[in-house]
Amino acid sequence: MGNRIAVAGASGYAGGEVLRLLAGHPNIEIAAVTAHSKAGQPVTDTHPHLRSLAGRTFAETTVDALAEADLVVITLPHGQSAELAAKLPADAKIVDLGADHRLVDAAAWEAYYDGPHAGAWTYGLPELPGGREAIAASKRVAATGCYAVATTLALAPILASGIGQPDDVVVVAASGTSGAGSAAKPHLMASEVAGSLSPYKVGAHQHVPEIKQATRARSLSFTPVLAPMPRGILSTVTVKPADAGLTTAEVHEVLAAAYADEPFVHVLPNGSWPRTADTLGSNSCHLQATMDSDADRIIVTAAIDNLGKGAAGQVVQCANLMLGLDETAGLNVDGVAP
Repeated sequence: MGNRIAVAGASGYAGGEVLRLLAGHPNIEIAAVTAHSKAGQPVTDTHPHLRSLAGRTFAETTVDALAEADLVVITLPHGQSAELAAKLPADAKIVDLGADHRLVDAAAWEAYYDGPHAGAWTYGLPELPGGREAIAASKRVAATGCYAVATTLALAPILASGIGQPDDVVVVAASGTSGAGSAAKPHLMASEVAGSLSPYKVGAHQHVPEIKQATRARSLSFTPVLAPMPRGILSTVTVKPADAGLTTAEVHEVLAAAYADEPFVHVLPNGSWPRTADTLGSNSCHLQATMDSDADRIIVTAAIDNLGKGAAGQVVQCANLMLGLDETAGLNVDGVAP
């Protein structure tokens, strides 16, 4: 028998992807699978692609249903996971995919979210310096936001190395519609999304303080864009260089050095640019960089699957570390094509 993981809020897109990854994991057994409005219903009524879970039903999301697992994954909406986590045993290992425990600064939380600040947990991005060790030693881990994963992986080495300035960072990132969740919303109807790109939460997106916290950027202009695709994120980050004369080769070298030993972050060869399609179904992030010859700015582009490295994949990656397993177990580095 492997380690037992319970998934709370498993009826959404991210919860379903967590279940898919856990179902194929060599060292993990799925314990409780809980939901709210769909409690008592078969899992495959909501996730018909998960044939290995045929016969399983969603349980009520209660402490009793979750407490006996070796680790609990919480995939509830923002503002709901902190209440549930507070009721679980103090020694319970938890990975929270919501935003409730990501931010250290209470004022930043209050500026972007409703409700009281619940306190910060260990930040769940293993590729940050010291992140892997901190996650492995923690019982409570706050998984990162999907936009934050792509943007942070592109930006953090640029600022940490000193080649880029931490002020006036500009990010434009496009996401598939699954990033908005599975609830029915008029602006996510196929007739509204198909054939159209639309910005949203311009100048006030909740991932801004998270990205600044993770990268030490001092000012960040972030424009998210809804793209007519189910999944994927393409984040383009531009930064002023610290010194004149910086070359594309030097920027590329900084990224390559930062991620040389990382199993899921891939700096592409010169001339190749990230595409969301190449990351689908994987826990990979693809990166490329250049210098803007006219504006003299560093440009780094990152592609991920928002439900993979941006959500369920990073949850499993963190869970592996917390349980003392191979960090890559149950995770794909290769995408699905076409």
